[in-house]
Amino acid sequence: MNKNDVYYFVGIKGTGMAAMALILNDRGYKVQGSDIEKYTFTQRGLEQANIDIYPFDEKNIHEGLIVIAGNAFKDDHPEIKKAHEMGLKVYRYHEFLGKMIEGHTSIGVCGAHGKTSTTGLLAHVLSGIAPTDYLIGDGSGKGVPDARFFAYEADEYRRHFLATKPDYAIMTNIDFDHPDYYTGIDDVRDAFQTFANQTKKGIFAWGDDENLRKIKANVPIYYYGVNEDDDFRAVNIRKSTTGSEFNVLYRGKDLGQFNIHMYGEHNILNSLAVIAVAYFEHDNLDEIRSELETFSGVKRRFAQRKVADMTIIDDYAHHPSEIDATLDAARQEYPNKEIIAVFQPHTFSRTIAYLDDFAKSLNKADKVYITKIYGSPREKSGKVSSADLEAKIVKDGGLIQAENMSPLLDYHDAVVIFMGAGDIQKYEKIYEDLLSHLSNKLN
Repeated sequence: MNKNDVYYFVGIKGTGMAAMALILNDRGYKVQGSDIEKYTFTQRGLEQANIDIYPFDEKNIHEGLIVIAGNAFKDDHPEIKKAHEMGLKVYRYHEFLGKMIEGHTSIGVCGAHGKTSTTGLLAHVLSGIAPTDYLIGDGSGKGVPDARFFAYEADEYRRHFLATKPDYAIMTNIDFDHPDYYTGIDDVRDAFQTFANQTKKGIFAWGDDENLRKIKANVPIYYYGVNEDDDFRAVNIRKSTTGSEFNVLYRGKDLGQFNIHMYGEHNILNSLAVIAVAYFEHDNLDEIRSELETFSGVKRRFAQRKVADMTIIDDYAHHPSEIDATLDAARQEYPNKEIIAVFQPHTFSRTIAYLDDFAKSLNKADKVYITKIYGSPREKSGKVSSADLEAKIVKDGGLIQAENMSPLLDYHDAVVIFMGAGDIQKYEKIYEDLLSHLSNKLN
C-alpha cells in the first residue's frame, strides 16, 4: 500500500465500508467515495473526517484510483464496470479487509447475532490495553500508528468472512439466517467450520451452542458461558437496573469480579468472550476490568434517549434471537415500565422463514406494532406481508404506518423500542417529532 494511492469506495456509506474508509483515512491515505444521496447514520463520521462523498456517477472513476466495491453492488454497477474497463485495481470489501488485518494480532468476531456489540466491546477494551485498529459493523472504524491489535466484525453473509484469516476468532453463535443464500443450518455450520480452519491461534465460542460444539479446529477452542463444562465461566451473576456483576472462572481459577453497565444475559456472554481474548494477550486483569466498566455501547444497539416522559430505544434487532435479547435487556433496566415494541420486518425471505418465531419473540413485549416489510436491492417483493405477522401477535397494538404514528402517543412514562435493520429510524424520527411537539404544546 502506497501513501500516494487514492482509495475510492463504491457504496461508502455502508456500515463496513464507512468503517474501512475511516481506518484508511486515519492511516494517512487519500480516501473518497460515492453512494446514494439519502442521509444515513454512517455519514456523519465520514463528514467529520473530511472524506468526500459523491453521488453515484461513472464520471467519478479516473486513473490513479484503487476501487473498493461494496458487496451490495454487482459488477454491472456503472462505477465498478468502468473501473474494470479501465484496468484499475478493484477489490471487494471483504477481500480488502483480508489485506488490512495483515501485520496485526487480529481478532475476527463472527456469529449470527451479537457481532457488532461484541466487536465494539472488544475494540474498546483492547484500545485501553495497546494501540488497536478496529472495524465495527455500526460504521465505526479507527486506525492508529503502530497498532498491535486489529479487531473486526467478520460477516458470514455469502461466506464473506472466509476472505480473512485471523489469529483469533470469537464465535458468538450459529443460527440459520440469510435464507436467500444459505440452504439450512448445516450450510451455515460448514461456513463457520471453514473459518475455524483458517484461524491461527485460538477460538472462543459460546458453550451453549450445539452447532459451535460440533466445530473442530487445529487450534484450541475455548468455550465461554455459565455452565461447568465451559472454560470461561460467569458465576455469582447479579443483575440490577444499573447493569450486571459477575465473577469469571477460567478452568477453575477465579479471575475476580467484573462489572458492566449493560443489560441482558447476552451482554454478560459478550463480555466473557472479550475477557477471554484479552486474558490471553494481556496479564493485567485490573486494566481489563476498568475498560469493561467504561464501555457505553455501539450505534444502533440498545441506544437510548428520553423524549418528554418516554424512553426511546433504537436497536438493530432483526432476527427472533436478537429481539429476545433486546427485550430481555429492556426488562432488566426497566422492570416496572410498560415495554412497547415497534418492529420492522427485514426482507421477505427472512420474514416468511421466521414468521412464527418472530411472533413468539415479539409477544414478550407488552404491546406490539408492526411496520411494512423492508425489502432489499436483491429482494423487492415476496409471498408474505406485515399483516401475516401481525395476525400471529397476541398482544395489543397492530400495524402502523409512517403516515400515522399517533397510536404511540397514547402511552406515557413507558419504553418504546424501535427494532429493525432497514429504515426503522424514519418511523422513530416521526414519533419523536410528534412527541416533542405535543410536549411543547402541553407546556
